[in-house]
Amino acid sequence: MKIITVSRQFGSGGRELGKRLSDLLGWDYYDREIITSLAEQQGLDPEYVRHLLATHGWQQYQLTYRHSFQQVLAHSHSWNGTELLLRQKEMIRKIAEAGNNCIIVGRDADVLLQEEHPFRVYVCAELSARLARCMAHEERKEPSERLDEKEILRNIRRIDKRRIHTREVLTGRKNTDGSSFDLTVNTTFRTPKILSEAVAEFAAHWFDAR
Repeated sequence: MKIITVSRQFGSGGRELGKRLSDLLGWDYYDREIITSLAEQQGLDPEYVRHLLATHGWQQYQLTYRHSFQQVLAHSHSWNGTELLLRQKEMIRKIAEAGNNCIIVGRDADVLLQEEHPFRVYVCAELSARLARCMAHEERKEPSERLDEKEILRNIRRIDKRRIHTREVLTGRKNTDGSSFDLTVNTTFRTPKILSEAVAEFAAHWFDAR
């Protein structure tokens, strides 16, 4: 079994890169499918589940490297979010136990599945490129539903801060510690479509060497 996990900055195109990798390799792909399945199991609205998982169960918890993931969950003030977080963790474990080659985007799968030794990819980009990608996404929405540039920038900074905090809680490492990943991909000047081909080739060599 081979697993590729894709962590990413918001707006960097990590989700697209992961999906293109899946298409190139013919592997199972998991991203929002995890939330949809989790929502169906619990009889909840998928958007509600996405929100609870996005805010996690520890947002008001003081970050201390000595505390383990389980200790953080135990002290969480958001029981529903914590419960869903644990169920998501179980679901990700079941995906790995199924034994199929797969790609998992986000969900901190690289940390949760570290015993499986996945190929860990981190996708990033300069802020200007991320903003441009988000603006292009907004253009596909109805005019009344679009966010303006200031709102998008606030979202980017808010989500970045949340993801950085989460990784520090889970790993005890600063987000700038590149040793947490096997490959960092910068999409500022190259599209995920082009880069996915290079990542697929790199991953093949990485798994062969392992």
